[in-house]
Amino acid sequence: MVKKPRNDLTDADYEALSNLRYTLRRFMDFSASAAQEEGLPAQQHQALLAIRGHRSEDAMTIGLLSERLLIAPHSATELVGRLVAAGYVSRKADPADKRRQTLELTEKADDVLKRLTAIHMTEIRDMAPKLIDILQGLQTDGEIKTDPWSR
Repeated sequence: MVKKPRNDLTDADYEALSNLRYTLRRFMDFSASAAQEEGLPAQQHQALLAIRGHRSEDAMTIGLLSERLLIAPHSATELVGRLVAAGYVSRKADPADKRRQTLELTEKADDVLKRLTAIHMTEIRDMAPKLIDILQGLQTDGEIKTDPWSR
């Protein structure tokens, strides 16, 4: 059931939403820059992380990857092709269904992903108090006392 949007929006609502979007953009910019420093386009970093973070008993496939990255399956196929060519991912035919390919990270991918994840976790931990303030303001319909980024 979709909740009906409130019609009594306040200045605080707009400020909180603006601060949330700003915080998310800051993190995405940080993430893209960090990946670029490692020689990876942001989307390739996101793909590696999606493959590594997949904890289901079912193997990661191009279809699942496209779902996790919110991209079309043909775009995921092209992305995986670039990752395979760069030596970050290997593809294996599924023994039960030869049309389906499973994806695995290579040692090269594990190494770069470990470095990127460590710096991302540090950045997230630094941003967490600001993000929590923003989210609590949105959750309680309360006004944020100060701009969380002015600290």
